[in-house]
Amino acid sequence: MEKQQHQVGKRKNAIARVYLRQRAGDEGVIRINGRSFEEYFPRPTARMLIMQPLELTSTVGRFDIAINVQGGGLSGQAGAVKHGITRALMLVDPGFRPVLKKAGHVTRDSREVERKKYGLAGARRRYQYSKR
Repeated sequence: MEKQQHQVGKRKNAIARVYLRQRAGDEGVIRINGRSFEEYFPRPTARMLIMQPLELTSTVGRFDIAINVQGGGLSGQAGAVKHGITRALMLVDPGFRPVLKKAGHVTRDSREVERKKYGLAGARRRYQYSKR
């Protein structure tokens, strides 16, 4: 592996730039926007989502991961980080692809928020009907 692998992950309006480096210390460190992994994503479900590709490929703690993420909310950012880590792991070892593909991590989740339409309360929700 080269010094560093770089990939971009996307989800909703969030974009994550993921940098994978060979571990420097005993345990691999995940830094997101200069903050620790646990501090940036306090919700356990978001942390679990991000760790899935690493656990599937048995590479937890093997890399120092630096991530820049912007746009969207925490849920979208977590999905973007997961997508970026998945793509970077496939650069490290192309043999990881079948495992990650079967788990559904390789495909970008293309679902976006539907726009609000005029005359409606939301994208599809109508205003309450009043008979009188």
